[in-house]
Amino acid sequence: MNARYLRKKYPKFIYEKYTYGISKNDLEILFSFRIPPDIEFQPRILIRNINKANVKRLGKETLDNLVFNLGLIEMLSYWKATCSPEILVKAGSLDKTQINWWENLIIKGLGQFFYENKIDWRVKGFIAIESSGKRNNKIFNGQLKNRYLVPFAGGRDSIVTLENLKKTGKEISLFTVNPIEKIRKTIKASGIKNRITVKRVIDRNLLSLNKKGYLNGHTPFTATLSFISLLCAAIFNYKNIAFSNEKSAEEGNLKYLGRTINHQWAKTLEFERSFPQYARKHLVKKINYFSFLRKYGELEISKTFIKYPQYFSVFSSCNEGMKINTKGELRAKKRWCGNCPKCLFVYLSLYPFLPEKQLLKIFSKDIFENRKLLKTMQQLIGERGFKPFECVGTKKENKLAFKLSKEKALRQGKSLPFLLAKAK
Repeated sequence: MNARYLRKKYPKFIYEKYTYGISKNDLEILFSFRIPPDIEFQPRILIRNINKANVKRLGKETLDNLVFNLGLIEMLSYWKATCSPEILVKAGSLDKTQINWWENLIIKGLGQFFYENKIDWRVKGFIAIESSGKRNNKIFNGQLKNRYLVPFAGGRDSIVTLENLKKTGKEISLFTVNPIEKIRKTIKASGIKNRITVKRVIDRNLLSLNKKGYLNGHTPFTATLSFISLLCAAIFNYKNIAFSNEKSAEEGNLKYLGRTINHQWAKTLEFERSFPQYARKHLVKKINYFSFLRKYGELEISKTFIKYPQYFSVFSSCNEGMKINTKGELRAKKRWCGNCPKCLFVYLSLYPFLPEKQLLKIFSKDIFENRKLLKTMQQLIGERGFKPFECVGTKKENKLAFKLSKEKALRQGKSLPFLLAKAK
């Protein structure tokens, strides 16, 4: 099914309501979305081990406002199935500046989705958000403890952020969403005891629609994490949210309909500035949201990461094996698949700084010998097509990494592995 057909058949997407309650010390949030006449979604978010006193400290109206806004970012995963031209928000009310903010996020944050589904967002009336629910703009204006909430997924970036924040002596808690086994192993290696865990469950009806040919594609997941982490920071009393988005995220992937499409848009400086402005005006006034790695490039991060060998046997950045099962839960089979752009990039970024034996121990193979990755290598350095839709370095960084890797291999007097021999 194409977007034009679906937009005509399903002209309206409705954010009906949200409900929440504490059950067995977990805050369970349920969102209700509807696409008339007959499509409904009810995704869930569970925040583990809630302290009821903290929830009471926020107050019902404040918590309502936070949960309502979380539903706005959550709905994009479901709206994209039909890309309906009208979004009607019945669960709450938005003023004009908020509506403009959300429309901007949709257009920029879903750029990759629009490209992959050949959607022209420039057409008149492409999207209109209207809200008809009860107005609630109650923000949390209280003080928050000067401690750090670190979103943590077990990759190089969040490890470098965490280890540097440890040096400050401040209290740290790791924030994880659907932490699968390989992430849990990395958490254990970190030695951090304080953890805030969230379970995000996709409605199975969305997976069923995807199989039938409804629209699917990339959504700005870092934006979703930002809203969930903000809710958790308010509940658990943390002033600082320290993401790990590097300056390399600024580079886009390709041009489409006159706009640069960036897989990592929600990791850019633009979003990093925009989100806390929105949050402080509408949600939590005294929050400090930032990226610890903003001034660093990918090679600098890899060079720093090798100082922490306790993570070598557990860290992972490969997304290829991560799948949503029939229950709407995230699962992963492999730590490194060895065949995707992310595996090649991480291997490449570490090669100049780590002994080859150590690399082989981490990845179980010499990824430079994978001939199937020649096209991917050429994409990474800008010699073919466009940079892969993954969280990888800039083309300039990738060229430098191949140069450094090739020089290292030649110094060792070994024959060059396939990809390094092909690198110019």
